Amino acid sequence: MSDIEEAITLAHHAEWARVIAALTRRFGDLDIAEEAAAEAFATAVERWPADGVPPNPGAWLTTTANRKAIDRIRRENKRDDKHKEAQMVYDDDPPEPVGAIDDDRLRLIFTCCHPALAMETRVALTLRMVGGLTVPELARAFLVAETAMGRRITRAKAKIKAARIPYRVPSAEDLPARVTGVLAVLYLVFNEGYLATGPDTGPVRPGLTAEAIRLTRLIRALLPGDGEVAGLLALMLLTEARRPARVSTGGELVSLAEQDRGAWDAALIAEGHRLVRERLAAAAAGIAPGRYQILAAINAVHTSARDMRDTDWSQVLALYDQLVRLDPSPIIALNRAIAVAELDGPEVALAAVDHLEDQLAGYHAYHATRADLLRRLGRSRQSRAAYDKAIELAGNTAETAYLTRRRDQLR
Repeated sequence: MSDIEEAITLAHHAEWARVIAALTRRFGDLDIAEEAAAEAFATAVERWPADGVPPNPGAWLTTTANRKAIDRIRRENKRDDKHKEAQMVYDDDPPEPVGAIDDDRLRLIFTCCHPALAMETRVALTLRMVGGLTVPELARAFLVAETAMGRRITRAKAKIKAARIPYRVPSAEDLPARVTGVLAVLYLVFNEGYLATGPDTGPVRPGLTAEAIRLTRLIRALLPGDGEVAGLLALMLLTEARRPARVSTGGELVSLAEQDRGAWDAALIAEGHRLVRERLAAAAAGIAPGRYQILAAINAVHTSARDMRDTDWSQVLALYDQLVRLDPSPIIALNRAIAVAELDGPEVALAAVDHLEDQLAGYHAYHATRADLLRRLGRSRQSRAAYDKAIELAGNTAETAYLTRRRDQLR
């Protein structure tokens, strides 16, 4: 990759959400914002190799996108006599109140996460508009065809426009009811950054994890007493702390057991542990923890161990038992089986995993978990077949490299 190409890639990761948010605030139309932002980046691909990277790429992209949006509105106004849309370009009226937090990207998230939209649509739209994921990447993440994902995004933008969903952070009174959906979306954004789904991206996308953490911090500043906001922030911090050790210099995923724990970010771990302790104190006072708080506590156990052999697996399993009662999803059951394997052996765990086949047959981690358990049981032929299926379904390049190595080590 040339320096110019790298600069464009970095600008896309850093500036896409800012450009979309700025244009949405000005023109009030996600469709216009997305198209103009895409055109601005396409213009950068054409012009930066000849003109050089501008001193402030974000400002250049925003200015260019604004011009593209104005050009589109003028064309549509001339063709369809859209006076109202054209007026937005020159509207000097003072803006409406923006809500409790003045942040363009947070406003964009609450717009994308509006309860009028289905949850899967909220996640997809936020990943597209805030995270900058392409439609093919979203299609792989949701296991649907690209055309279906494209239609889903288009319908979501049209619904926001038709329903006049406001581009603002909800009022302080409405915010608690809306925050649950936003947390779910932010967690999905974080996960996409921590282990990217697409083979055409880097295995890790730090820009997405950083953005998810930043926005979660903003929500926590507004709702400091919300346990699930604190729990999600702790979960993100403790997960992000392990990122420096998660991918090898050769581009291969490094399992938790093999990671250099000295490379973990001690400051993030300390902050995450403080948040977990706060929530444990609240639980002792009779406030039941939610899903994110329990997941954060599980990660606190892992990051407290100096070595994989020091992990308190009985505590991990007890936390998973508590989590299963709150969220009896097959993925939680799959993760619980990993703890079972450490305490009761791989045969017991494999029996639990095999019960999930009907629900998780298309999920690569299910086959990867089976492959590892079968390997530990000495069933190499079945393990190889499971690794083959996991490799077929995995989209992350680092994960594919790791699974391939583990398969090839089998006798």
